[in-house]
Amino acid sequence: MNKIEVSVIIPTHNRAPFLREAIQSVLDQDYFSEETGQDVFELLIIDDGSIDMTRETVAAFGDKVHYHWQEHQGVSTARNLGLSLARGDYIAFLDSDDLWKREKLRTQMSFMQAYLQAKVCCTEEVWLRGGQRHNPKKRHAKHSGWIFDKVLPLCLLSLSSALFRKEVFEDIGNFDEDLPACEDYDFAIRLAHRYPIYFLSKPLIIKRGGHPDQLSQKYWGMDRFRVKALKKALTLGLSPQEESLVRAEIVKKSRVLAHGFLKRNNKEEAEQYLQLIKQYQ
Repeated sequence: MNKIEVSVIIPTHNRAPFLREAIQSVLDQDYFSEETGQDVFELLIIDDGSIDMTRETVAAFGDKVHYHWQEHQGVSTARNLGLSLARGDYIAFLDSDDLWKREKLRTQMSFMQAYLQAKVCCTEEVWLRGGQRHNPKKRHAKHSGWIFDKVLPLCLLSLSSALFRKEVFEDIGNFDEDLPACEDYDFAIRLAHRYPIYFLSKPLIIKRGGHPDQLSQKYWGMDRFRVKALKKALTLGLSPQEESLVRAEIVKKSRVLAHGFLKRNNKEEAEQYLQLIKQYQ
């Protein structure tokens, strides 16, 4: 039996049509043992309480995938369950509405094995909206190296494109299960504070967006969750410069939220963020 090198984790909830293609894109990877020609990765599907045809969709792939069901608790809990089950020394995630290109794992593993100091690397992406190619805005441009300042305005860590050494999670912890959204933003802050993030400019994943069940469509005022993550970041042992950047971002996002709540005539919520502005500016 080949040693499992990479554990691939797909969390999913009621996305059976997308999931079938996501699974196939992993199974089609051209990364395998040169000695035996067999795959050296495992694929874990974490079903976060789906009530559609998810179970049947996964079952059609037989023993090529490992299926685990949990009561609906959110994507962070699903990813964390996957991490607890993972046997590989490397961890990769794939959102169930995204796709990998065939050479994704091979390209990233070659990089990680060549640069032993690297703990995480990400790749460029192709964005689709409603099936049409969509060009990301300038503010979504990816960066390489020590990018703590770059991940504070918005999350630049695409988990579907990332490959981690497993020790990263032992060092900085798993995903925050108390955040219903922006858990990737919270994780990116902790990651970028601790490690350089290496960026490979080749587009190796396809991100499919624009459907109504995305968390960004579900919640108004996503900055509410980002402010919580930023307040947590102040406990990381930041340098004076890093702390200044975090405090400034709390103020910036709190101004946006306060304005939004006032427009909705929600003065109580607005006052909370007005107080944060006074506290952190």
